[in-house]
Amino acid sequence: MQMNITFRHVDPIESLKTYSQEKVDKVDKYLDQASEAHVVLSVEKHHHQADITIHSGPYMLRGKERSQDMYASIDLAMDKIERQLKRYKERLKEKHGRDRVHHRQELVEQMKWRHQVFESAHDEAADQTPKIIKKNEFLARPMSIEEAVVQMDLINNDFYVFTNSTSMEMNVVYRRKDHTFGLIEASAVDRRSLVG
Repeated sequence: MQMNITFRHVDPIESLKTYSQEKVDKVDKYLDQASEAHVVLSVEKHHHQADITIHSGPYMLRGKERSQDMYASIDLAMDKIERQLKRYKERLKEKHGRDRVHHRQELVEQMKWRHQVFESAHDEAADQTPKIIKKNEFLARPMSIEEAVVQMDLINNDFYVFTNSTSMEMNVVYRRKDHTFGLIEASAVDRRSLVG
């Protein structure tokens, strides 16, 4: 598996690279196609954070943890990934055996979504224009609703934006407070106006 390690506010120590590689390599037994891993190790206000992302076939796995020790943070992040892998082991192996090539590839390439985090001012005298403090861009891959829920769980997120493979429209699955899941179906056209 190809692996990239990024160090932020921490010296690129060889033993941390080796330890990260060994821990990430352990997931190969669960996956048929673990192709790439990216590990970001950072220190912020004495907190050692490990953010590990593994791309495997159509899925992305993610574990992010922080502690007072970088090795412990790596262990905790990988423990999170391994728990999810054990839970979805059969589904992941089944999907990897038959990766799908979508017949609307040109359309898929255009279906990216941007995630922006805004900061609002609490001071009434301050400028009320929201400030973007974080921005991410992702490819909204075509998948079923069930696959989107699995992907959301694998990256340990509370929501996931994807292209519904049935309608080819942008959808969002999200985790509700009662531990059930919700679905938002976005459309550029008001479907009610199309009904006779």
